[in-house]
Amino acid sequence: MMATKEKALLTERQALSSSGLRITSQRALILDIIGRGHEHLDADEIYRQARKKDPRLSLSTVYRNLQMLKKAGVIDELRFGESRHHYEIKSAVEHHHLVCLGCGKVVEFKCRLCPEMRKDVARKEGFDITGVEVTMTGYCAKCRQGRR
Repeated sequence: MMATKEKALLTERQALSSSGLRITSQRALILDIIGRGHEHLDADEIYRQARKKDPRLSLSTVYRNLQMLKKAGVIDELRFGESRHHYEIKSAVEHHHLVCLGCGKVVEFKCRLCPEMRKDVARKEGFDITGVEVTMTGYCAKCRQGRR
């Protein structure tokens, strides 16, 4: 049986193909790195990991492909209150993020109330809401201990 991450990567490659973008070895490598990562990686970290497999890859190629993948709707670009952008495979399931102000740890969570809030706000304000991003900041358990 195929692992969930592997299924997701196959689906993302299919989405890439159906978006009109060719599946190049560089794009496949970038998708694999983002999809297999256990963190929300920034472009520099994606570049560092990709160079281990393809030493000829340039940072500008990584940035260019990240923008293409974002525009094609295959990945999401996230900002967690800092200058760097982080990337994740676009998820079919809406989720949100907790960001530790101490160590920078990012935790994904689901919110049962957000879909209802989206409907309510859309109805009241006359908006066609196409996306919701909720980022909560605070301190993880480990950093809270260090602050005492």
